[in-house]
Amino acid sequence: MTSTTRAARFAAGALAGGLSLAALTGCSFSSQNVSCSGGTCTVTLSGAGAEAEILGTTVSVGSVEDGRASLSVGGTTVSCAQGESVAAGPLELACSSVTDDSVELRATVG
Repeated sequence: MTSTTRAARFAAGALAGGLSLAALTGCSFSSQNVSCSGGTCTVTLSGAGAEAEILGTTVSVGSVEDGRASLSVGGTTVSCAQGESVAAGPLELACSSVTDDSVELRATVG
């Protein structure tokens, strides 16, 4: 097999895999701390520095202080307390629970 044919097959496989992953945003899936259905995901982040990939965007916890979580969302920093919603980059985040050691969020593409 020539290197050109091998490269073409690899590119086709990579494209098919990427399309399969893109389709997941319209389906249901879950991982250790992220669960998604349709265009909505819930995530629990435990501890400063904890992060997760949500709908194609990295979300991480900076700190939790006085009931407010500082979050980094695709390079943008926002904060929220339990019951608050914030827009951050491409996501709309609703903070369901904020404790000293974890933050539970619901994320949708805003």
